[in-house]
Amino acid sequence: MTNLLIVGASGAIARHVVAFLKDMPAIRATLYLRDAGKLGGLDTRGMRIVVGDVTDSATLAEAVRGQDVVYANLTGQVDVMAKGLIGAMDREGVKRLIFITGLGIYDEVPGKFGAWNRREIGSYLPPFRRAADMIEASGLDYTILRPAWLTDNDEVAYETTGRHEPFKGTEVARKAVAAYIMTLLENPAKDIGANVGLNKPGTDGDKPAFA
Repeated sequence: MTNLLIVGASGAIARHVVAFLKDMPAIRATLYLRDAGKLGGLDTRGMRIVVGDVTDSATLAEAVRGQDVVYANLTGQVDVMAKGLIGAMDREGVKRLIFITGLGIYDEVPGKFGAWNRREIGSYLPPFRRAADMIEASGLDYTILRPAWLTDNDEVAYETTGRHEPFKGTEVARKAVAAYIMTLLENPAKDIGANVGLNKPGTDGDKPAFA
């Protein structure tokens, strides 16, 4: 049995992970979020729900306690949240972390798409970069994810690029990102220490097709 904590469990990618978990009885999930009402429409039977903010250190530490894997899908002051989460994991002796950041935090997106991406979201990326840097320096068994621009397409096609490779593609489905996360939950030793770009094959271009 694997004990899993999902921090930011009502997020769009996390909701797909929660849906996938209903077919994974070997994973015992705790869902951590600020508003339990946002889990509406999901089958959360058998899952523990903890209402709390990531900045609430006592509540977060209690949720982290006894977990085998923490998957975090956060927005806002992501660097501040990452610092608190790393601290809670260190105090509770939990090592395995899956953390979503954003494409472009290393200026790794090439060509016209890279220029477009910087114009669109460049000002939002510094907290994600700071979070990634803290996680890489933390000593945790981390996997950092950098998904392409996200779609709601019902598909699980994806390919990956490494930390020091040019990013491929322009978009990827949220469900596909969740499918990759499930491979880590099924095999927690997979991609430890990796910093992974995720995109749908064949979506190269100057910008996402929907933009």
